[in-house]
Amino acid sequence: MHADLVPLRAAAAPQTGSDGETGRTTGRGEAVRGRVVVIDSDRRSASATAAWLCAQGWHASAAGTIDEARGLVGRGRFDAWIVVGAAAAAGAAVIRRGLPPRHAAIPLVAVLPPHVDAAGWDVAIRFPATDDRLLDALDRACRRPEAMPAPSSILGDHPSIRRVLDVVRRVVDTGVTILVTGESGTGKSLLAREIHALGNRRVGRFVEVACGSLPESLLESELFGHVAGAFTGATADREGRFAQADGGTIFLDEIATATPGLQVKLLRVLQTFEFEPVGGGVTRKVDARLVLATHEDLSALVNAGRFRADLFWRINVVTIEMPSLRDRRSDIPLLASHFLARAAARAGRAVDRFTPAATTALVAHDWPGNVRELEHAVERAVYLGTDSAVDVGDLPAAVVAADGARLEPRTDGALRQSLAAPERQLILEALERHGWRRDAAARALGINRTTLYKKAKRLGLDLSALPTGG
Repeated sequence: MHADLVPLRAAAAPQTGSDGETGRTTGRGEAVRGRVVVIDSDRRSASATAAWLCAQGWHASAAGTIDEARGLVGRGRFDAWIVVGAAAAAGAAVIRRGLPPRHAAIPLVAVLPPHVDAAGWDVAIRFPATDDRLLDALDRACRRPEAMPAPSSILGDHPSIRRVLDVVRRVVDTGVTILVTGESGTGKSLLAREIHALGNRRVGRFVEVACGSLPESLLESELFGHVAGAFTGATADREGRFAQADGGTIFLDEIATATPGLQVKLLRVLQTFEFEPVGGGVTRKVDARLVLATHEDLSALVNAGRFRADLFWRINVVTIEMPSLRDRRSDIPLLASHFLARAAARAGRAVDRFTPAATTALVAHDWPGNVRELEHAVERAVYLGTDSAVDVGDLPAAVVAADGARLEPRTDGALRQSLAAPERQLILEALERHGWRRDAAARALGINRTTLYKKAKRLGLDLSALPTGG
């Protein structure tokens, strides 16, 4: 581990071993807090960090590769893995892949480089990780899972997103079928991956099927596989998508586009999760979590005769609706900053902020393409901009022009008037989210209480007429 990541103590650390158990004592007579393995591609850093953890009361072992760590885990019980830097960049799914079932639930603590996705880890912290932060992350990872807040790759603090994540946490380990609805670009596929990453099936594969892309002639072979000689060109056995998802999650995206033939086949399989490969006579049964998504109103399609009613009732068990971005404008600055950091890292540019005018324009736009449109707009600004801050001129014309029309000259007064409504909405959402406490809402908005009152007055918002809290 890098020297400024976890500063080592000057005191000599006890030696590590592979036969210790929780409850043993260190050389100083302290109780051993648990068994951990540190994985770092820099083997010397891994050993140094393991030695320091031993001095803190942990029984720690070091590994330079994931395979070496798996070998250690195979020889004894471990309470957590610490995965650092380049090894962590590979992702939690890579770490867990191939582990025996009894080790699949070992908590994973990641020490991630900047801008690396934190999805799938039990606890994730960023460089530089101080002593206290690493020890706190280990303590949290080794608590009972139900006592830990689940990590999330779904960003946002708006009540609508909090409700979505609350439903996910309640059903993630139940195995119930989940139908994700919402407009295009709201993050339905991302939520499906989140459900897989947080659930007890995360050790299995996440298999995504774009229903509308499957040609009728290859339908059965794609979904259920085939045996050699089943048809011309089938020279070897082939595993289908459902078999690939055994023990994991199968995600059927845009289920509304499924052809009538696919709907019939899905209905049969989803009742029992049993099928026969094309040309085969042996019935196979799989154990997979089913998540589906659509941006269309399935009940309306059923009434129009375009979607089977029996299939609709089969998949409509738990429905989660992803909110549109315009309905959670207070999350736009957070999402934009996230996309800015990621795009700047990819482009190798030192772009680290938005000007106030650019932020206001982003919040004011209705985002018909939702989060996906926002991501692309920020990427464009990073690649085409010339300054360290994204300004209004770097954004697409549709973002800064009313109703998506091409930006045209307008007076400063007209611009202020067009941007007042979303600013008022941001203030109201912050007040509601913080129980109508003016001081807490001001802090959340990055201003002080006096500025909050001045802004409200300028925007024609009478704070005295609103509820009070605190």
